[in-house]
Amino acid sequence: NENFNKPSLPAINFSEKIVDLPDGSRGLIHISEVSDKYVKNINNYLSIGQKVKVMIIAKNGSKIALSVRKADPDHAMANVSGGQAFESMMEKFLKDSNKIQKEIMDRSSLV
Repeated sequence: NENFNKPSLPAINFSEKIVDLPDGSRGLIHISEVSDKYVKNINNYLSIGQKVKVMIIAKNGSKIALSVRKADPDHAMANVSGGQAFESMMEKFLKDSNKIQKEIMDRSSLV
């Protein structure tokens, strides 16, 4: 497991980011390896030209899998736009759900 600080390149899509490594090779950061929090869009966490600390977590031929959350826990836990902890999302869902259930119950008691 090696750690690197290199700029990232443009995203392929919302769930992956390519990084140039010091030896000239390229690695891929999957969205699940960016943060311990829910990440809807990797571009909310990593941007073009940003220097990012990564750890090589797997190699398969010329394919290199990288992780930010394992290499830099402080960055992985950062609260940036678009990232929410699962618990926060669940809490909001339950609150909204209870509100809607109460409104339905109130309406049905009027009938």
